[in-house]
Amino acid sequence: MLNTNGHGPKRAILYARVSTDEQARSGYSLAQQLEALREYAAREGYEILEEVVDPGQSGASLERPGMDRVRDLVAAGVFVVLAQDRDRFAREPAYHYLLRREFQEHGCKIRALNDRGDDSPEGELTDGILDQLAKFERAKITERTRRGKLQKARSGKVVGGHTANYGFKMNAASDGYAVDEPKMAVVRRIFRMIGEEGLAITAVTKILNKEGEPGPAGGRWNTYAIRRIVLEDVYKPHSSEEAAELVSPEVAVRLDRARHYGIWWFNRERWRRTKVAEPSPTGEGRDYRWRVVSVPRPREEWVAVPAPDSGIPREMVEAARYIVANNKPCSSNGDRFWELSGGVLRCSECGRRMRTSVTRKKDGKRYF
Repeated sequence: MLNTNGHGPKRAILYARVSTDEQARSGYSLAQQLEALREYAAREGYEILEEVVDPGQSGASLERPGMDRVRDLVAAGVFVVLAQDRDRFAREPAYHYLLRREFQEHGCKIRALNDRGDDSPEGELTDGILDQLAKFERAKITERTRRGKLQKARSGKVVGGHTANYGFKMNAASDGYAVDEPKMAVVRRIFRMIGEEGLAITAVTKILNKEGEPGPAGGRWNTYAIRRIVLEDVYKPHSSEEAAELVSPEVAVRLDRARHYGIWWFNRERWRRTKVAEPSPTGEGRDYRWRVVSVPRPREEWVAVPAPDSGIPREMVEAARYIVANNKPCSSNGDRFWELSGGVLRCSECGRRMRTSVTRKKDGKRYF
């Protein structure tokens, strides 16, 4: 049914979406989309029932909180759902078709300000063809962008668009690393505590958090961040001869023979979306959600880019890596319960009897 609210104006939902990379790359803001939609709705005489936004959501999937809300509202009775561009609803033409058919079953239309056709078969064909051409063009842009980034890395430049490794910052030209001394001092201390003092990564993590030192993401430190720092080649000093063997020939001739370099690797992994099963919040069954996971690329596809020397001695880096590589988790002793005969073992300091201690962590594991 077409819900026109009696003889009043036809009700409309305004929908705006922007993915994180779009927002960062082009400033394609939600506010700008909503402003254009409000003006269109006013001209057409639509009554705005609700404005729904999907910040930081990809159009490659229909599993979005905002889109779920739109679909619920459509089922309750709405005349039209408006978006600024067709790809705000979905980037895949097939998903756009599914939404249109679903909305039609409830007497609702789906409209974008950049629609070229009408409701006729010819109009639908026109929009379908243009959607496919837009998808093809996006694929070409993605491929050209990837080739451009590879060429930039092979020419010895750090490819932007990512957070600089902790202890470094992007230079003024945004094509290379510069040392961030306050943070690099923390990195040097991490290597010293592990490689020189022999502390485990868990102990280092506790020390930094106890001192209130902000982690790479601004929050608390964790063992994953410490491990990644220790294993990253960007902190390991390489002689100019070693760096020349890793980088491209055109970059090798520009290296200063008297300096040492770290190595920042580009193209080490690729990212893909995968559906994973998670326990349902209700405790019944499992929920399936999309997650972005990294997949390692073959070593021969990695591209080495020289970075400034971190100032950490080579032997200290190697010692820290050895300790991290041999860092083993505590054994739970096969989940066995150990017993000590009362009064047999006593503490040499206080004289009290020694007993077993069993701790259960939040993840359910027991430690003895």
